[in-house]
Amino acid sequence: MKLFSSVNDVADVKSIVAEALQLKKNPYAFQHLGKNKTLALIFLNPSLRTRMSTQKAGLNLGMNVMVLNIDKEGWALELRDGVIMNGTTVEHIREAAAVMGQYADIIGVRSFPGLKDRDEDYNETVFNKFVEYCGVPIVSLESATRHPLQSLADLVTIEELKTRPRPKVVLTWAPHIKPLPQAVPNSFAEWMCKADVDFTITHPKGYELSTDFTKGATVTHNQDEALAGADFIYVKNWSAYEPYGTIFPGNENWMLTNERLKITNNAKIMHCLPVRRDLELSAEILDGESSIVVHEAGNRVWAAQAVLKRMLEEIG
Repeated sequence: MKLFSSVNDVADVKSIVAEALQLKKNPYAFQHLGKNKTLALIFLNPSLRTRMSTQKAGLNLGMNVMVLNIDKEGWALELRDGVIMNGTTVEHIREAAAVMGQYADIIGVRSFPGLKDRDEDYNETVFNKFVEYCGVPIVSLESATRHPLQSLADLVTIEELKTRPRPKVVLTWAPHIKPLPQAVPNSFAEWMCKADVDFTITHPKGYELSTDFTKGATVTHNQDEALAGADFIYVKNWSAYEPYGTIFPGNENWMLTNERLKITNNAKIMHCLPVRRDLELSAEILDGESSIVVHEAGNRVWAAQAVLKRMLEEIG
């Protein structure tokens, strides 16, 4: 594996989920793979779980790990070609990414969307520039349209905790005070559509995701209909795909409470975190037995470790 940016980079989804769960049982069995290898984690945006889990995954595999908050510690990057750099940018992505590839055997990159120009965001301009110029295997630590390490960890969690062979999994929109990217719901939908689950997406009218990510899912605007009989409920806010980056007033009643969960099959509640308590998701759920958000976050390590292990095996 030389690139991990979506579920489409994984030949066998069941296999990588099983591998992550095996690594959870024996985290240090493959330290020889990472000996004298360096992992560079490049952040253009904030991170807690992605940063710490991927760093730990690299260390578990015996790697040296470097972290660069390039938005705060690096030079301002120019992404456009054919421009005279007489403005605020100091270094071109061509040189910056190429130099990083000289220092690292594997690079991870996090770059959020601007939520202003859909074409620019959905073309993955920043991430793809790193892929083009760094010259080494690259892992998405969340891009403008996807968060594959999170989605792999989500699927690992479902596989680990499911109580029936083909569980019902629901992705439900939740309220928020500002527009958020579609990356997490896009990615979660994409992975669930390739997993052996009964998958439903529910959201208010106007929050439809791009059909590129939802083929095979049941989509409904009736949240109660979606929640009925659910085994896992993934809670997440996102802004509109069209008009791009928009949020609409109202819909506060979409926040889940324990009362709303009575129609489910004792559903386990998931969220990628961070979460705004009593806005996106009620504190009574987060503090109760149905919440598995911390367990889910813990599985971020094993998802990242499975991906890095496969890259190291190819590097040799």
